Amino acid sequence: MQLIDIGANLTHDSFDHDRDQVMARARAAGVVQMIVTGASREHSPMALDLARAHPGELFATAGVHPHHASEYTAECDAEMRALHAHPEVVAVGETGLDYFRDFSPRPAQRKAFERQLEIAVDTGKPLFLHQRDAHADFVAIMKDFEGRIGPAVVHCFTGSRAELFDCIDHDWHIGITGWLCDERRGKHLREIVGNIPANRLMVETDAPYLLPRSLDPMPKDRRNEPMFLSHIVEELARDRGEDVAVTAANATDTTRAFFRLPGAG
Repeated sequence: MQLIDIGANLTHDSFDHDRDQVMARARAAGVVQMIVTGASREHSPMALDLARAHPGELFATAGVHPHHASEYTAECDAEMRALHAHPEVVAVGETGLDYFRDFSPRPAQRKAFERQLEIAVDTGKPLFLHQRDAHADFVAIMKDFEGRIGPAVVHCFTGSRAELFDCIDHDWHIGITGWLCDERRGKHLREIVGNIPANRLMVETDAPYLLPRSLDPMPKDRRNEPMFLSHIVEELARDRGEDVAVTAANATDTTRAFFRLPGAG
């Protein structure tokens, strides 16, 4: 079983002491490639550096998460565009809207989102998107760019059935994380993931966040790692009524096509 983690925050400082071992454990668990999330002015260049250090295995996104939207200045835009000149950067983002935490004012979030959608228009790269409690504004902004942007994935989807069908109707891809494994918050996801077309479904850990709560035993440090992607895929396959190998193969094929990744070495 070959898996690709489309959202691993490997630049996070919790990995500073054992990043190589984390990658080795991921390989041993069948994770053959990973997309390192770039979500700020600080971490997007770090994601690129990691990808360049591990060619063919790690790739990067470059963007500014809505939490950091206030930092999206003209200088920041120039920095993001410079990062996207590198082939190792395979998607624009993480970008979008987050009205759940509102760490940046909503007008700043919308402006930063629009600026990054312009980068996607100019580069032709796919979009790695974040949306939480902002579905209506998110869809409205995306509609303004309809016909000009390429493929998009709504990363770490946690929304409702109606939101899922809205995303599918817009032909967006869906990223599923260990949120699915949370008996408190993920029950509704278990009931709707079977509706995601195989050619629109991708998988991710969002490590070190969103440790699957159904892991047994739990890691002592409670840190999520890419090696747990196989556990998420097993749960996802069960909820879709599929063989694990089928879910894994379809997600990997979809991911390679979406990000234009080479085969694993």
